[in-house]
Amino acid sequence: QVQLVESGGGSVQAGGSLRLSCATSGRTFSEYTMGWFRQVPGKEREFVAVISWSAFRTYYADSVKGRFTISRDNAKSTAYLQMNSLKPEDTAVYYCAADLSRYSKYPAEFESWGRGTQVTVSS
Repeated sequence: QVQLVESGGGSVQAGGSLRLSCATSGRTFSEYTMGWFRQVPGKEREFVAVISWSAFRTYYADSVKGRFTISRDNAKSTAYLQMNSLKPEDTAVYYCAADLSRYSKYPAEFESWGRGTQVTVSS
């Protein structure tokens, strides 16, 4: 399995930007589909974005489309989530996830997870 560590979370005002990073180790990063998810206490984990191993395919939740960009640097074994025009409803713990065999938006289909990073957007 691959190990994942998120960073880059913090507090920002509405309209601001943050860039989350997901550093990986343990296996060949370029083999993995990478996803970003978020979760608010008391709610299910929510899909945000996914990127294929080659970066040729990306897919976004409607709620973030046009504001967030997922990317990856296979040479650095790191995935990113650039978040612009942040809204209070984007407040959540953000998790990155990895899977060897699926390009999916469903949390249950990802085999490895980080511990998350908190993003707080104030109005």
